[in-house]
Amino acid sequence: MQVELFSLAARARTHAALGDPARLAIVDALTLGDASPGEIADRLAMPTNLVAHHVKVLTQAGLVVKVRSEGDRRRTYLQLRPETLAALATPRLTGVGRVVFVCTHNSARSQLAAALWRHRTRGAAASAGTQPAARVHPRAVAVAHRHQLDLDPTGTAHVADIVRSDDLVIAVCDNAHEGLTDQLRPRLHWSVPDPVRVDTDEAFESAYTDLADRVARLAPAVLPGDPR
Repeated sequence: MQVELFSLAARARTHAALGDPARLAIVDALTLGDASPGEIADRLAMPTNLVAHHVKVLTQAGLVVKVRSEGDRRRTYLQLRPETLAALATPRLTGVGRVVFVCTHNSARSQLAAALWRHRTRGAAASAGTQPAARVHPRAVAVAHRHQLDLDPTGTAHVADIVRSDDLVIAVCDNAHEGLTDQLRPRLHWSVPDPVRVDTDEAFESAYTDLADRVARLAPAVLPGDPR
């Protein structure tokens, strides 16, 4: 009975937090990608103090968490907790051709994300880096092989040589998201921790799991007919 009461109380907090149009707009904005409070304020034309108030309510309800940028440590990004929103319809993205995942060195996160997208959707995908390394990180290749994904160990590329005007560009790296501008500006941002900094099998496995969850969330928005 205690578990049932706790579950009802948690659900009530969630519904109460979503009962305000401004908070629902913030949740919609975070459904497919992460954003800083300032980016939310700009996107929704909302005063920053009002964004801070609504983010506090959403955080207390367990709908949103804050993470520190790995690039500019003064910045904070907001992430949605999707497990609390299983019944919320995913926003649709139209006019998407190819999906391109971008990080700094194109040696781990972007490579894994592109491989996951191709495996999950059978759709076109590519990856690139703002400062591409000479090869894919060996641990990234290893984790890909453990999950039956294909990665070319030498297949890195610069973002300027890969991105086309009709691509859906997704930054899976805080530095790439903060550094790219104009035509190369990512449409979505996934604040995935850099496994290379830790350089353990566990860190790469964690990055894989994070990316796999995000790909699964994005796929129905890009491919509405996807049965999986």
